[in-house]
Amino acid sequence: MLQRTTMRYMSQPMSLRLTEATIERLGHRARRAHMPTRTLAQRYVEEGLRMDEHPLVRFVDGPAGRRARLVGSAKDVWEVIATVRDNDSDLAATAEYLHIPLGLVQAAVTYYGAYRDEVDQLIADNEREAAEAHAAFQAGRAALGR
Repeated sequence: MLQRTTMRYMSQPMSLRLTEATIERLGHRARRAHMPTRTLAQRYVEEGLRMDEHPLVRFVDGPAGRRARLVGSAKDVWEVIATVRDNDSDLAATAEYLHIPLGLVQAAVTYYGAYRDEVDQLIADNEREAAEAHAAFQAGRAALGR
């Protein structure tokens, strides 16, 4: 049996017909994620579209939140882009340094072209957290009298 549900993303309403089983699974996942079912459905649609556009990218949860990761690797897109920058935009050098295929570096660059602000924010957040961690370590060393 199908149930009708309305999904809102941005300000555009959209009606969908989903099976009861799908609605139950979605509700279960939403409760586990502590988010409204509608919000999770919106996320799945957005991420699904992005994965269609960028087939070597998937999405994962972690301490840094939800982020784009390259398929078949443990590398997030933002990590690859930060490394590309550190290597003066040399994609081959980045691939060699990260021990991943050049095609994955190219996929990260392509994704970055589409979602630059999002990736730049993750890089900035990481740089800020690294600086804070370094300052805390230095303060600890100073407290030890070193």
